Amino acid sequence: MTTILRLPSEPGQLTLPALLLRNAEDHGSLPALSWRDNGDGGGWATLTWQEVRHETAVLAAGYEALGVERGEQVLMMMGNRPEHWLSDLALTHLGAVPVSVYGTAAPGQIAHIARHSRARFAIVEGTRERTRWEPLLADTTVALEALVVVEPAEAGPHRTYASLHTAGARMSSPEAFDGAWRKSRADDLLTVVYTSGTTGDPKAVPITHRSVVANALALDRVVELPDHVEHICYLPFAHIAERMLGIYLPVFRASHVHLCADTAAVAATAGALRPAQFFGVPRVWEKLASTLRNALAALPEDRQAVIEAAAGTAREHVAHRERGEEPPAVLEAAYRSAKAEVLDPILSLAGFDRLVWTASASAPMPLDVVRFWAGFGIVVMDAWGLTETVGVFTTNSPSAFRLGSVGRPLEGLELRIADDGEILVRGGTVFPGYLRADGSVEGALDADGWFPTGDIGRIDDDGYLWLTDRKKEMIITSTGKNVSPALVENTLKEHPLIGQALVHGDGHSYLVALLVLDPETAPAWAAARGIDVTPDALPDHPAVREEVERAVGAANARLNRTEQVKRHRLLAQEWGPETGELTPSLKLRRRVVHARYAEVLEALYEEGGS
Repeated sequence: MTTILRLPSEPGQLTLPALLLRNAEDHGSLPALSWRDNGDGGGWATLTWQEVRHETAVLAAGYEALGVERGEQVLMMMGNRPEHWLSDLALTHLGAVPVSVYGTAAPGQIAHIARHSRARFAIVEGTRERTRWEPLLADTTVALEALVVVEPAEAGPHRTYASLHTAGARMSSPEAFDGAWRKSRADDLLTVVYTSGTTGDPKAVPITHRSVVANALALDRVVELPDHVEHICYLPFAHIAERMLGIYLPVFRASHVHLCADTAAVAATAGALRPAQFFGVPRVWEKLASTLRNALAALPEDRQAVIEAAAGTAREHVAHRERGEEPPAVLEAAYRSAKAEVLDPILSLAGFDRLVWTASASAPMPLDVVRFWAGFGIVVMDAWGLTETVGVFTTNSPSAFRLGSVGRPLEGLELRIADDGEILVRGGTVFPGYLRADGSVEGALDADGWFPTGDIGRIDDDGYLWLTDRKKEMIITSTGKNVSPALVENTLKEHPLIGQALVHGDGHSYLVALLVLDPETAPAWAAARGIDVTPDALPDHPAVREEVERAVGAANARLNRTEQVKRHRLLAQEWGPETGELTPSLKLRRRVVHARYAEVLEALYEEGGS
């Protein structure tokens, strides 16, 4: 357990406000929250834990004056900025239920969440968000009464965040603030997370103080981190991963959050901060690996040979640890030398030379990416969980890991595999069911307390969980064969030119694929071969098409007959949340891609017959 922790009450009775008070009392002068200052210097502005609690009290008074009441949901659509983070804590201290909404949510999804939550207030960032919320104020089926707008110049007729803060500063009372949060109980709602809605309307997952604290305690037993560790916070707060990593765990651990409002700036932020921990969804680790590979490919051959030899030593060292073996003294010495003299200087360019904990979740991690990082001594601790399990349910740890697996269950949690391969989970952090619009809960567990996750997987003899795919996303060919699209896609993406892939074949006798060139690697690969065309023209260049053909052939050689891709189409435009093909947590929205490229997919079958 983290050495700095003092639990202010029994674990089963803890609430987030009690932990924030602990932080202000025990660690008040230490940094808690930092964000990029918009001033001329462009440096970091920082609040200590004592200052965070003061700001929380001021905002709580402001929201109370606005009319926010205990138990009601308050919606928020903002980026990773201090107003979002502090408002979340302030509403929690009032006993209200802060609910973050994805900034990429469509108007229909916003209306559904507003209607379902019965929220009277929403805090939004600026004009882009305000214009999507304003129509709901006149919608008689929605309870929304008022908007609070953070950017004062973009507020229009609505209340500004600054005026709310000013009112709170004038009305704040330590006695009232203390009295409000002490009414909260461990079984009260801490938040409601609306699932991202890859299919159908988002579902409301109720999350309590008790379940968050239980998950934090279980994670703390297996995650070995320095005291007051820093965290780069860049995923949306509407996702359970960043809600845990960026708000709840930092309060639990009294650690230091660095808000990164622009996901494109994550690499630069890591380079500047040199963090001890880093969490990235698989797509982030893939892009970082692609950037590093390109940089290494530009080095002289003799230097590349030195680095590859050091990487081989690192992988051998990791392999011993993976088997639970103590690396031999000779290997240990060679690894320490390789890391200090060759690997760490390279990692320092990315700010990764101080890492002691690296993790991934959200989707199966491509094994070649995991092995690439292992060549630098970095073992990405793949984890797995759902919103419905309050995030992490299984994880690897430095003392027990299997590359490619998602680890073993946290203490007190159970899992088993159903006859059809679906993963079932049970335990104290598993939610009881989805929240209905009237506030009641629609039970989601069977009579024995098991929840069907919708994921397909297997458990090996040592208790490690290996993910296969989402149950609803499994492809069933016309010959009745089941195919995991994620398995095939990750195999295709092992070639550095292929950044993204979607495999299609439901109801057909063979598979086809849409492939997207990696936006960093492809131009560098082309330049090294004297190909002088724009990125948009690369998919049509004969040399690029020939290399991708070889990549698909190499992937097919590692797949069984049913899994092999017969035809493919190469695309130039990367998929992303802004264009709708990825969720805000960078998972593939298959239905969106299928619909958007329906004619292309059909043409692939027409080219080859059926």
